[in-house]
Amino acid sequence: MLCCVFSVEGLEQKQTACYDIDVEVDDTLKTQMNNFLLSTASQQEIQSLDNKIHETVETINSLKTNREFFLSFAKDPQQFINKWIISQTRDLKTMTDVVGNPEEERRSDFYYQPWAEEAVCRYFYSKVQQKRAELEQALGIRNN
Repeated sequence: MLCCVFSVEGLEQKQTACYDIDVEVDDTLKTQMNNFLLSTASQQEIQSLDNKIHETVETINSLKTNREFFLSFAKDPQQFINKWIISQTRDLKTMTDVVGNPEEERRSDFYYQPWAEEAVCRYFYSKVQQKRAELEQALGIRNN
């Protein structure tokens, strides 16, 4: 749109008139953009850039999560560890579908029951066997 202003000066007063004139102009930028978007090479380039953006956003989110994790630890390590252990215990129970009595498990008497000593022995025995198998495999020794 083009705006023209005309002034006419007469003997008594000055008169001004304004007219809007529509003028069509070729928009070369629009055709260049359409051609760019429609070409196959451009589509691949756009997809590649889109993938890079996605990866960058994922990296930023991961770094933000790590930063929040370490900041909360730095602020109050004791409370952080307590909350973290509670969270890990809750997650473990959810994953293994173990239903227990959390109030009973909070008390030390729960772990002085006869089964606890046997459980610790079995745990350490399995760990020793696991390490032994790893060592034998690393040394190339076969257990007959």
